[in-house]
Amino acid sequence: MSEVLSARGLSKKFGDAAALQDASLSLAPGEFVAVLGASGSGKTTLFRCLTRLTEPDAGEIHLGGKAFHPLSGGPLQHARREIGVVFQQFNLIRRRSALANVLAGRLGVASCWRVASNVFSRDDIERARAALAAVGLERQTDQRADTLSGGQQQRVAIARALAQESRILLADEPVASLDPDTAAQVLELMHALCKTRGLAILCTLHQPHLAAKFADRVLEMRGGRIA
Repeated sequence: MSEVLSARGLSKKFGDAAALQDASLSLAPGEFVAVLGASGSGKTTLFRCLTRLTEPDAGEIHLGGKAFHPLSGGPLQHARREIGVVFQQFNLIRRRSALANVLAGRLGVASCWRVASNVFSRDDIERARAALAAVGLERQTDQRADTLSGGQQQRVAIARALAQESRILLADEPVASLDPDTAAQVLELMHALCKTRGLAILCTLHQPHLAAKFADRVLEMRGGRIA
């Protein structure tokens, strides 16, 4: 199976502290990979380096076999569309509707004038609605984000990544702030999207039992290294 994301020898220091040391991994379409590790083990730094929100000090990153690590400017922004990111704290605009939040996933695709005027095409709106339907929130389209439950807010965040039409989803502790039942439901949704859409998912978790239940492979991080 071809790799949609691969990294080799990623390293990152903050001062004298090594947050990431010679980390390598690969991810294939339709594969759900979980990353376990204690706080401070390097999981978040790994994710930030993979998206180049933080620049690694060393190493290579490839998306679909093409070098991602040397890109800059427009080519970097274009390539980043391949990676959708879901965070622990949802990162939604609380006073905006679920649909408006999902449309933010179209910002990398929509024309500049539409983004500037916050006027999206019918196609963008239909794609956003379809993404909400895919996560079971078609009835909450016009509901404000701050009136949704925690699990629903995380589903909106996942729908936003789907609207971006990324091939890769990086989920950084996506269920850490949810109760156990809701956490399992969100991971079931992510697993289903992975298998039905061929979405490649890399997900950091604290709960080994959830990783064992939903992941195809489990990686463990210790001291900035992938064990």
